[in-house]
Amino acid sequence: MKDFADGHIVPLRAIAARIEPYDWVFARENGDAIAAHWARVSDGKPAMFNGRILLQHRAIIADGVFEAGYFETDYAAFMAWRDFGLPGPTIRNGFAMGALRAADGAFLCGRMGGHTANAGMVYFAAGTPDRSDIRDDGTVDLAGSVVRELWEETGLTEAEITVGEGWDAVFTAGRIAFMRPVTVPMSADEARALMLSRIATLEEQELDDIVILRSAADCDGHKMAPFMKPYLAHIYGQG
Repeated sequence: MKDFADGHIVPLRAIAARIEPYDWVFARENGDAIAAHWARVSDGKPAMFNGRILLQHRAIIADGVFEAGYFETDYAAFMAWRDFGLPGPTIRNGFAMGALRAADGAFLCGRMGGHTANAGMVYFAAGTPDRSDIRDDGTVDLAGSVVRELWEETGLTEAEITVGEGWDAVFTAGRIAFMRPVTVPMSADEARALMLSRIATLEEQELDDIVILRSAADCDGHKMAPFMKPYLAHIYGQG
């Protein structure tokens, strides 16, 4: 698949992803550098965990379907690869996000807590795919990841939200954010209050606030991941 410019958006009707064997040369040949980098970035952040994650090594878009192969690696290797400038053949962190929108049209994003790897960043609930997203048949359940991440990060249950159809793939260097529309049947202020109350009860709290965005311009006041502004500008531009 060709490389798109940062912020390029491709509408999709489906994602077909599966786990596959892959020899990631970067991780195999840079063990010492990866370990040293992890020691630096995780210093003073005991909550950071070097777990197993899934990254893309191949992808193609055909007839509105994003077909991708994923492989398993360490989070530390991904962090080093990202921070070292994405060396080697094209690898992508392809993750699903629930673009959560309230009944009044405002979007609701989480702000990452200071103890996390992306402290202060504002974006929709999401997580790099991991072993829990692999089905018994070897496919990767990115649609299920949307619901699971929302629940894990905000406390919203599947019964309290409506998940839409289709996706918008937002391309940035080394990453693809697969945005799926999700709505909650209450105002943004009511939803924020509910989520904050739920977050306070979670055993593992990734977020320290819920941010309400009522226009693309609202993004300017926040530290945002690079895929967020293009997506919100795209959605608000459609209205």
